[in-house]
Amino acid sequence: MSEVGPGVTAFQVGDEIFGEAVPRAMRAVADPSRPSLSTGSLAEYAVFEADTPLIAHRPAGLSAPDAAAVATAGLTALSVIGSAEVKEGESVLVVGATGGVGTAVLPLLAAAGARVIATGTPADADVLRELGASEVIGYAASEYPADIDVALNLTLTEDRLPALARTLRPGGRLITIIFPPPAPEILGRDDVELRFLLDLGGEFGGMREVGALVADGRLPVTISGRYTLDQGPQACVDLVRTHTLGKLVVTM
Repeated sequence: MSEVGPGVTAFQVGDEIFGEAVPRAMRAVADPSRPSLSTGSLAEYAVFEADTPLIAHRPAGLSAPDAAAVATAGLTALSVIGSAEVKEGESVLVVGATGGVGTAVLPLLAAAGARVIATGTPADADVLRELGASEVIGYAASEYPADIDVALNLTLTEDRLPALARTLRPGGRLITIIFPPPAPEILGRDDVELRFLLDLGGEFGGMREVGALVADGRLPVTISGRYTLDQGPQACVDLVRTHTLGKLVVTM
C-alpha cells in the first residue's frame, strides 16, 4: 500500500494487503455499507476502499501470487460453506469443481466431513481427490448421482439447474452462485430448497479469515497459469477459451 486516505486507521503506508476488488460497474450488487469498490485490480496501481472485510493484511506466509489467486475464490468458498450448512456425513455434489471456487471449497467440505462428488476431466481427477473429493465424475447430467443432500452449482446456467435439482433427495439444498438469481419454480420440484449466494459483505467471513485458512494449511491454493501484466489480455482469452484448474494469476 503506497497511500492511505484520511480517516483510514487499519492500514499504514507500506502494508502488504490482499483482497477482493468490486468494479464500480457492479455497485448495484455490492454490499451497501462497505462495498469495497475499486478502480480495478488488473493494474500496476489501484485504489480501494479500506473499510471493508474484503481487504486485509497479507499474512507473512502467503505469497502475493497465492494471495491474488485465493482472495475471491476463498471468500466465495467461505460463503458457500456457511450457506450450505453441510453436516458430517452428508453427500455434496460440486458442479464446477475445477474452477477457482471449486478448488477452494473442496478441502473445506472435506474438513466438514462431507462425502464430496466433484465434476472434472480424467486429467483433473488426481488433483481433485487430493483437494478432498471422494469421487470424480464427468460433466454430463447423465453421470450425476441420486439422493444427494447438497448440490453446489458453481458454473451452470439457469436452464441446466432442473437436471441438477433431480439429483437431490427430498429436503435437499441446491446452492448456486451464478447470476442472475434463479426462480425456485424453474427446478420443477417443491420439495427441495434453492439458495442463491452472492456474499459481497463478508457475512460468512472476510479476507482475514481467508488468509488465516491459507496460512495454517486448511485452504490450499491452486494455480494453473501465471502471466506477466503485459500478458493480461492473453490471460483473459485463456480463461474463456481453455480448460483451467484453479486460478490464472497475473503478476507484476
